[in-house]
This record gives sequence, C-alpha cells and structure tokens, in this order.
Amino acid sequence: MAHVITEPCAGPGGKVVACAAVCPVDCIHPKKDEAGFDQVKHLSIDAGTCIDCGLCVDECPVKAIFPEASVPGEWNQYIQLNADYYKNRG
Repeated sequence: MAHVITEPCAGPGGKVVACAAVCPVDCIHPKKDEAGFDQVKHLSIDAGTCIDCGLCVDECPVKAIFPEASVPGEWNQYIQLNADYYKNRG
C-alpha cells in the first residue's frame, strides 16, 4: 500500500518539498527543479515505486501524507489525483 499526498499540500504553506528530499526511492514529484512544478497544486507519490517506509510522513510540515487506507474521507479524491499524475507523466 502506497502513501498519498492530500489537500494540505495544495493549501497555504503547501508544496513543501522536504518530503521528496528524504524519499529513498525518489517517488515524490515534481520537485522544484522539474518541469511542471509550477503547474501542479500539490506533489504526488508514485504508488508503483513507494516502499511505504513512512519517512515522508514524518518530514511533511503540513501533515498531508497518509497511507492510502488511512486517507481522510474528505480527501479520497487525492488517491486518484496522485495516480493520475504518474499516468499522465508517462
């Protein structure tokens, strides 16, 4: 089960890339230096690459990252938004 980045990453103070810096498998994108960073509202985790280590959860200053099964109901759409980012990214 992968982790999912949710609404707080899209809100004020969101898109803090500290989580991407600690990811040992580089599954959180886009980073500040990547194309498309300014076009997205939040970062996304690649479910196919995520190893569920949880390092990103502890590092996220806006508390936006949850295991997929624990995503709060009001943010369930972020499960698909994370998946769509990687589907569209190729």
